[in-house]
This record gives sequence, structure tokens and C-alpha cells, in this order.
Amino acid sequence: MRRIVVVGASAAGLAAVETLRREGYDGTLTLVGDEPRAPYDRPPLSKQLLAAQWEPDRLALRTPDDLAGLGLDLRLGVAATGLEPVDRTVRLADGSDLPYDGLVVATGVRPRRLPGEGAHVLRTLDDALTLRERLTPGRHLVVVGAGFLGAEAAAVAWGLGAHVTLLEPAAVPLAHAVGTAVGQVLSRAHVERGVDLRCGVTVTEVTEDGVRLADGTVIDADEVLVAVGSLPNTEWLDGSGLPVGDGLVCDEFCEAAWESPRPKVGGVYAAGDVARWYNPLFGTSMRVEHRTNAAEQGMAAARNLLRPEARKPFAPVPYFWSDQYDMKVQAYGFLRGHDEVAVVDGDLAERRFVAVYRTGDRVSGALAVGMPPKAIRLWRQAIAAGAAWSSTLRHVTL
Repeated sequence: MRRIVVVGASAAGLAAVETLRREGYDGTLTLVGDEPRAPYDRPPLSKQLLAAQWEPDRLALRTPDDLAGLGLDLRLGVAATGLEPVDRTVRLADGSDLPYDGLVVATGVRPRRLPGEGAHVLRTLDDALTLRERLTPGRHLVVVGAGFLGAEAAAVAWGLGAHVTLLEPAAVPLAHAVGTAVGQVLSRAHVERGVDLRCGVTVTEVTEDGVRLADGTVIDADEVLVAVGSLPNTEWLDGSGLPVGDGLVCDEFCEAAWESPRPKVGGVYAAGDVARWYNPLFGTSMRVEHRTNAAEQGMAAARNLLRPEARKPFAPVPYFWSDQYDMKVQAYGFLRGHDEVAVVDGDLAERRFVAVYRTGDRVSGALAVGMPPKAIRLWRQAIAAGAAWSSTLRHVTL
């Protein structure tokens, strides 16, 4: 294998190229990115950068010297537009073709949008800087979507002195992920600070002056941020024979699962937000949009691509965190689709607690608010071990 192409120059793609070099690969290594910037960290976009606590240079994942030391064929500011698996080539937007012996797809996601013009989204550094310029004291920001991204942005905007309206179609924000009781606890932090949180409302379009709801109501705003989820960047794979279903579908080794009949070509692997892979630890396919997973999966995909005879399943315990006001939220595991939640430490009313999640007969997740890291790390070990749900956890069921 003398030519490897990694498409996607963010955390997952960077981890892949670094791992390939660290594992001894000395062939041609091309890293393609649709943004003109070198790889940078995304979680601070809705936190420290938006709050003007950090400046853009602090987000760089590696220095120019670090990148130069990898000996990359670095193609920034050009998107991949097609894949020809039989010829083993990636087509780029500038018309060039990149031949490969091995390929890692790490093209990430893009924000979902609503009809209408003028709304902000929050995915790139430029997105965050543009919104930051507009969040001056006294301005009114409407945030559509009260998931973690929307909630973080709302908290930052409030801290900058803006008036904030937070709109959510569900009855309780985040209930689908963390449970109703925990979702209510997180929501109260916004209400207590004067954020106008409205649940059970659907935004149908962005208007010149704000947003329009399904009942025809128009909410005026100086700025609108749409944070209603994301779409995996897989369109460039259309016609390639690679199956796409809410991400590039992969097996437990992060190798793309070809449609039948499978062409006799080199391996294609995926990592990061775009990858939907089978996680044997939880016995289900998942797509995880978290920074830690992106880096870990980039490393795993690179190793499995380089040494297919020694492949190992990628079976992590996903981890994510969120900062909202004075709350630090940390979570391990796969919380979606859980059957039961129990508080095992602390108190919900004080927003200082650890909640543990059951799926089937095992511990599948744990979430902590306002607790030291060690309070939840033991639960990570239990999740990784596939621990059975104990009756001792049932003393407080939410």
C-alpha cells in the first residue's frame, strides 16, 4: 500500500494521518479538506470562541510545523465530489483525481437548515465568528433547537447580554437523549436566567425579521440561530456502491460495507461524525457526533486499514461533555433508547447529580452534572464491562 487518501481534515482525519505515520506508513499520504483552514477544534465554537474568551488561533489542533512533519500532500479548500471504487480514485471539486490504495472517509456533517434566508448555523470557525460579531448586549437572539448545541449557544448569548428566545419542538428539551427528568433539570437553568424557553413549538421558516411558527405566529429577532441537527456529508459517495443510511455504513472494524456484489477493490474505512458503524459493546449500529469519538475512531480506522490481518473491532464507550452557564455536563455510554434512569449520587434539584441509564438488562450510560470527573469514571468502567443492572440502582427511578 503506497497511496492512502484521507478525505476530511478535522479531528478524525487528522487522527487518521497521524496514526498512519506513527504506525510506520511511509508512502504518499493525502489529506483533503473542504475548508481552507488547517485542522481545528470544533467544540469551543459554541463555548469559548463564541463567548470571545478564546481567539481563533487557540483552536488549531496542530502547529504548521507539526503538519509539515507528517509529510502530507495537503489539499485544503477543495471538496471531494465523487468516488470511483473500481479505479480507486477520489474526484475533487477542482477537477483533479486522487488515486488511492487505501481510503479513509472522514467528511463529517453539515447543519440542517430551515426554509428562508439569513439564519446563522454553527459548524465552522467562520460561522462562530460571524455570530459572535452580532451578539452585542441588548440584541435579541432566537435559537431554534434546544439540543446541546442550541443550549450552549443560548447560554453564551445570555452571558454576552443578549435577550434569548429558545424554541424546541419537543415537550422537554433533550428528553429523547437524557430522559424527561434530566431534560427538565437542564431546561430550568435557562428559565431561571430569564431565557424565554418555549417547548412544543415548530418553526416552519426563517423570515426577514425572525421566525414563523407552524401556527402562523411570527417571533421577531435581530438574529436567528438554527440548531436542529445535522446531515452526514455522504452525497459525494453517490453511485460508488457504498451504502449510505444516516452516514456511511460500516462494520465493527470501521470498514465500509459494500453493496452486493462487492467490487474487488482496496479497503474503504470511515471515522468521525460521518461513520455509522456497528459497536459490538452495545450490540447496535451508531453514529456519534462527539469530539472524543472522532479522534479515537480516526486512529482505529487507520490501524485497521494499514494492517487488515490484525484488525480489531472499534468498541468504545462514547463520551461527551457540555458547558452551560455554571453547569458542567459529562456523559458516558449510549443513552438513546434507554429503558430506565436512576439517580445514584447527588440531587436533581441542586443540579449536582449522577444519573445512570439502563437499556435491557445492562448499564448503558451515565450522566453527571456539577460533579467531579471521578464521580462518573467508575460508571464508565461498568459500561465498558457490560455490567448488569443491579437492584441497588433502582432506589430512585425517574
